[in-house]
Amino acid sequence: MYLVCGEALFDFFSENDAGAKVSTVNYRAIAGGSPFNVAIGLRRLGIDVALLAGLSTDYLGRRLRQTLQEEGVRLDYLQDFDAPTTLAMVAVGADGSPHYSFRGEGCADRQLLPKHLPELDAGVRGLHIGSFSLVVQPIADTLLALVRRESGKRLISLDPNVRLNPEPDIERWRERISTLVEHADLIKVSDEDLNLLYPGLDPQCVIEGWLEHRCQLVFLTRGGQGATVFSRRHGTWSVPAHAVVTVDTVGAGDTFQAALIAWLTEQQSDSVEGLQRLSREQIDAMLGFAVSAAALTCGKTGPDLPFRHQLE
Repeated sequence: MYLVCGEALFDFFSENDAGAKVSTVNYRAIAGGSPFNVAIGLRRLGIDVALLAGLSTDYLGRRLRQTLQEEGVRLDYLQDFDAPTTLAMVAVGADGSPHYSFRGEGCADRQLLPKHLPELDAGVRGLHIGSFSLVVQPIADTLLALVRRESGKRLISLDPNVRLNPEPDIERWRERISTLVEHADLIKVSDEDLNLLYPGLDPQCVIEGWLEHRCQLVFLTRGGQGATVFSRRHGTWSVPAHAVVTVDTVGAGDTFQAALIAWLTEQQSDSVEGLQRLSREQIDAMLGFAVSAAALTCGKTGPDLPFRHQLE
């Protein structure tokens, strides 16, 4: 079983308002949040998964819980809080890229404290962390405590998924990411993340620095330019993106992440030792699977892949 940790929220997508009054903005509400999406994606790919998150007792929080239950994600690690659900206002650009504005201060998904951390048995094969839960308090320090406690005991995957709206201080992001990469076994990062974190620096230099710690594999996603893998044992190589008619890119990175973990689990390599034993050919197959899954999400043509959890 894989344990995904972090935020769960509702994305409010602005819809085409042609012909509407200037004072009217139409929205479509969809359950999301990067960790929430990764958990859903893993379950849809057949992986036993749970979400460690704070959920609101409000209407939207109940809908998040209902979605997780209907998808088959384990609910054992959820914590209820009498606080609002985080809202992300999303406008999709002409190229399909999303632009976010978050309403999350004091919301339920930030409220996890160290006292809420569960003891994990041998059935939990790995942990995934990512996105703004890494830097907003108090959940940020709670997840750091969890990662430090479990480092070396089970597989830990990390996706920075930098979002400056919830936390605009890029130095805080840099400090926390630099601490977490010391404990991560697998990292997925986008070129946009690296441009925000380390503008002007060669991505390869940054990633090679990460590989000096525990990390065995780093996957760099580059949108329509494909993806590159950096392996401590096998070097670096790239694969092109699949040609699709892009509807939007929302959730593509989360699908990529879920596909990486799912592939490892299916190959019985979802452990620190299993990751270290992977051959170049196996890593290439893993990368190809993740690129294909992300392409399906961008085109929204994969019936069993994330992400559309609409509030009707």
